[in-house]
Amino acid sequence: MKAVQVTGYGDIDKLHVVHIEKSQPKENEVLIKVKACGINNTEIWMREGAYGADKESGWRPEGVQFPRIPGSDITGVVVEAGKNVDKSILGKNVVVFPFTSSGEEGTEHYAEDMSFIGSEYDGGYAEYVAWPESLCFPMPLQDFSQSAVFSVSGLTAWHMVEQIRPKKEETILVTGANGGVGSMNVQIASKIHGAKVIALVGDPSLRDRMKELGASHVLSYKSAHLAEEILELNGGPVDSVLDVVGDALFKTVIKVLKKGGKLCISGSIGGQTTHVDLRDIYLKHITIYGSVLGTRKEFKDMLDAVAEGKLKPIIDKTFPLEKAAEAQTYFKQSGKLGKIVLLPEEESEA
Repeated sequence: MKAVQVTGYGDIDKLHVVHIEKSQPKENEVLIKVKACGINNTEIWMREGAYGADKESGWRPEGVQFPRIPGSDITGVVVEAGKNVDKSILGKNVVVFPFTSSGEEGTEHYAEDMSFIGSEYDGGYAEYVAWPESLCFPMPLQDFSQSAVFSVSGLTAWHMVEQIRPKKEETILVTGANGGVGSMNVQIASKIHGAKVIALVGDPSLRDRMKELGASHVLSYKSAHLAEEILELNGGPVDSVLDVVGDALFKTVIKVLKKGGKLCISGSIGGQTTHVDLRDIYLKHITIYGSVLGTRKEFKDMLDAVAEGKLKPIIDKTFPLEKAAEAQTYFKQSGKLGKIVLLPEEESEA
């Protein structure tokens, strides 16, 4: 099969298109013919060694074992089933829940043995992938590419909003609102919970499209007086913040949060370290949540919302599988709206 492997920590020159033997499903697994695989910051940071304190890092303490096929936002068709799997699943269109864990229901996303597809397991930058049958869910939409945008981004955003538990008409500030997670945060906060959303983007031309997703107001994070603009626009501090940016906007975020406000962080694309005056946190009674991925129940709830038309897929651009390096480079550019998706070509010989 054709696949893209990461051969070590580094730049995009560590991505290589290879032809290897097709994966084989274990007794409780299925083999999925990959139809689409969304790109996440996760696999780029995995390649760059950006997780953890050391360069050689991954989701697990031992780091990534190379070569590794990245990719976690996977949709496809089940073409083989392990001996313990009900054969009725053959031919079904599925979307992959992106990690394994022995954690109890509701805590599986922070269990010590949580292992991520595309980091600890070979992932979806390939024509085929093997995965546990119990972690394959019915595809929420008929289109493979559209269904592939929700796995990691949708689950991450759903869990972030669950953390802050917004009430109807509360004001939620969403940073990185035009990205995969951010655009989901806007939709979930506004359309599922009825909150008023202030979306921060880099490109003001995205204003109309962000409002279509549910944003009440759209501001540029590049403004020299961003905090003042937010406070004036909202008539005072905001109730909560959903943040994927980190350092670049951290002082602004803390400044515009109300007393008793909530901050949920699930990314640091604008800087992984920041300076914090702890007085700004405790004197304002701010609650900070760290958030990564979510639970299987949240995944199902999110997919149900997609199937019911409450959440819309947003795709910025698609690339063929062999242009994964070009796609990852494009992913890191500013001004996009929504997800970047890889599309494997027609089946080749293993």
